[in-house]
Amino acid sequence: MSAHDFIDRYIDQHQARFSALSDAIWDVPETRFEETQSSALLADALAQEGFEVERGVGGLDTAFIASIGHGQPVIAILGEFDALAGLSQQAGCATPDPLVENGNGHGCGHNLLGTAGLAAAFAIKAWWAEQGERGTLRFYGCPGEEGGSGKTFMVRAGLFDDVDAAVTWHPEGFSGMFNLSTLANIQAAFHFKGVAAHAANSPHLGRSALDAVTLMNTGANFLREHIVQEARLHYAVTQTGGVSPNVVQADAEVLYLIRAPQLDQAQDIYQRVINIAKGAALMTDTQMTVRFDKACSNYVPNRALEAVMERNLHHFGLPHYSAQEQAFAAAIRATLSKDDLRNARLNAARTGGEAGIAWAEALGDKVLMDEVAPYAVTRELLYGSTDVGDVSWVTPTAQCFAPCFAFGTPLHTWQLVAQGRTPIAHKGMCLAAKVLAATALTLLHDDAALARCREEFDRVRLEQPYVCPIPAGVQPSTLAS
Repeated sequence: MSAHDFIDRYIDQHQARFSALSDAIWDVPETRFEETQSSALLADALAQEGFEVERGVGGLDTAFIASIGHGQPVIAILGEFDALAGLSQQAGCATPDPLVENGNGHGCGHNLLGTAGLAAAFAIKAWWAEQGERGTLRFYGCPGEEGGSGKTFMVRAGLFDDVDAAVTWHPEGFSGMFNLSTLANIQAAFHFKGVAAHAANSPHLGRSALDAVTLMNTGANFLREHIVQEARLHYAVTQTGGVSPNVVQADAEVLYLIRAPQLDQAQDIYQRVINIAKGAALMTDTQMTVRFDKACSNYVPNRALEAVMERNLHHFGLPHYSAQEQAFAAAIRATLSKDDLRNARLNAARTGGEAGIAWAEALGDKVLMDEVAPYAVTRELLYGSTDVGDVSWVTPTAQCFAPCFAFGTPLHTWQLVAQGRTPIAHKGMCLAAKVLAATALTLLHDDAALARCREEFDRVRLEQPYVCPIPAGVQPSTLAS
């Protein structure tokens, strides 16, 4: 039996087990660096399967590394499991209906993401039991991808220094390669300290921190015209100083997320945002402090490794869907806007060059995909960020998309949460597991293929060495902090 046939059969035979594990993580949605139960579900399952599990690695309580085998090469499979705040939603429901009002929800499919990586690791272990092991396989349990850059902290701690290559994936509405560069980012909180006063009787004695936040945001709005067009400035006012309008607010804070195609561009914009904050403090006679929260680098594709993964993606094809699954996907599609669909087609087209554009235009009303999106080497950008970017700067890395949702479903929405605990999602997850397993197994056993990946990586890194975007003294923080 070939390795591909073995992997295909193994994942299918154990699909119920992997689906149950994914659902268990969906049931306990936990946000960045607080994924105690989610992390334990994966780590415990790996330990029970015979992997050597090291927990709390890199100074992150919910990060872990599970290993099997010994010696070179060392191949990593990346797994995430964090959720998003405010996206609680009933599973299998095509109308917005939160399980917990303002509760957490898996709005990016990370319950599927980590479980597929685990399933791939299990399949490789089972293959090795029959054919003999070669090298070292590691599963990296990576917390805090959503707004925490957990992998960047893990890279900074040196946890990937001896890894020869890494593979991962992301849930999507289509099957294709994640072959686009992403935006680097920096996130920082700006806190203003003023003086409280009675807003009517003695406003002249007050110094408004909330005014400082407002002026800073106004200055940042003007800055947007004078940065590269691919850059993004996002903000959230996290502290307003209270709910009493008759008090001059003495404490206020705003959290900024700055994105740009290259890290040095993001750093330059960050310094300009700091200057705007200083100006706001001067205008309001308040004191301003900056708390650097996190950062991540842009993703650097490795074309040689993508070629290996893309062949496996085509080999395993697409899932088959029942009439009931088709009907539910159509019900979800009915809740989406024309702009949602237009944006999904644009994102899918970017991965395939001219062929991708034609493919996306020909999709019509198709809701669940029945073919793999075209692949092309492209310099296109995906207008988002991922801490997989930092892994790609220190070892050859490739990732793919697998279809887990109705095409057009935007990430970080209730519609995606509703689909994340359904057979549609489970089928996409298991497809991803097969692709990850086959790709990792190729790298473990085909020296020539791995050498091509390393040669490309070394050539790119020679031109631009890696510098971790998170300063040494910065520690991970939860949403609450």
